[in-house]
Amino acid sequence: MKKIITTVLLIIAALVVIGYVLTKNKTENKAKTDVVAEKNAAVSVKTAQVKTEEVSLDFLANGNFEPIQELTFSAEKSGKVISVLVKEGDYVNVGQTLLTVRGDVINVNAQTAKASYDNAKADYARYENAFKTGGVTKQQLDQAKLSLTNAQANLTQANINVGDTRVKAPIKGFINKKYIEPGSILSGMPATALFDIVNVSSLKLKVNVNETQVASLKKGNAVIVTSSVFPDKIFSGKITFIASKADESLNFPVEIEIANNADNSLKAGMYGTASFGSKQKQTLKVVPRNAFVGSVSSNQIFVVENNIAKLKKVTAGRILGDLVEIVDGLSDGDTVIITGQINLQDGNAVEVIK
Repeated sequence: MKKIITTVLLIIAALVVIGYVLTKNKTENKAKTDVVAEKNAAVSVKTAQVKTEEVSLDFLANGNFEPIQELTFSAEKSGKVISVLVKEGDYVNVGQTLLTVRGDVINVNAQTAKASYDNAKADYARYENAFKTGGVTKQQLDQAKLSLTNAQANLTQANINVGDTRVKAPIKGFINKKYIEPGSILSGMPATALFDIVNVSSLKLKVNVNETQVASLKKGNAVIVTSSVFPDKIFSGKITFIASKADESLNFPVEIEIANNADNSLKAGMYGTASFGSKQKQTLKVVPRNAFVGSVSSNQIFVVENNIAKLKKVTAGRILGDLVEIVDGLSDGDTVIITGQINLQDGNAVEVIK
C-alpha cells in the first residue's frame, strides 16, 4: 500500500513539474511574440521632402484618338438592294457609288416624266405662236406655261429618284462596318443603316486640363503628341478647340488635331499623350505626385511626425509631370510618404526605408 502511495505521489510531482515548465515556456514565448508584434506594427514606407523650387510649367495630358470625320450612313428612301460595291476596310472617296437599289419602276417613271415634259414644251410653243396671231387667249397661254412648269418639276424629281438608285459616299474614309447585303430591303422611315464611314487621314486627340492649365492654352498652339502603341514616333498637332465651360469634374475638354501617317498607322480609339510646352518656369512649393492618397483629386497626403503617419488635407494646384503644386496644407521640409500608403491609417507607426 505504501508503495502505491509513493508511486502516485511521484506521478503527481512529475505532472506539477511538467505543468510548471510548460507555463514558463508559454510565458516566455508570449513575451517574445509581443516584442516581434510590436516591432512589426511599424509600416515600412518611403518618404520625400516638401520643397519650394523652380519648376517647368510644361505638362502632359492623356486621351484617346478620334477620327476627324465619322458617319453612320443611312438610307434616304425605300427599295431593294441589287448590289453592294464595297466591303469593310475599303477606302472610298466622296461621290463614289457604294450600292445600287432596284430602279426599273423609277426608270419608267423618269421616262414618263420626260415624255410629259417634251409634250408640255411643244404645247407651250404652239400656244405662244398662236397667241401672237390671236388664235388663243392670254389665259390659255398662261395655262400652257403652268403645265410646262409642272412637267419640268416632275422631270427634275424623277431624275433625282433615278440618282437615288445609286447610293454614293457623302464623305471620304474607310468602310468600318457594313450593315446590308444584296437583297436587303431599305426603309426611309425609320432609316436603314447602310455603312459606318470613318476618315482617319487626320485625327483628334481629346484631353482634359484643369483651370490653371487651360489659362495658358490658345487655339492654334502647336502640341507634341505621342502614342502608347508607337512610343518612338512623334506627331505634330495643333489645338483646334478649347471648351468655354468646365465639365462636371471642373476640367476643360481640349481637342488637338494630328495629321496621320501616310499608312494611317494611328487608329481611332488608341491612347495618346499630348505634351504642352509653355517654355516657362516658376518657383512653386511641390511634392511628388505619388504622395497623394489615391489620386491628386483626393487632396490627402500622409506626413511623418515622430515616426507616426498623420493624414493631412491639402490644397493641390497644378500637375506638373511627376510633381504637384501645393497651394496650402504643407510647409517646406515636411516629410511626406510616397510609397506604402495602401497599408496606412491615420496614427500608424512607420519605419522609413531608403
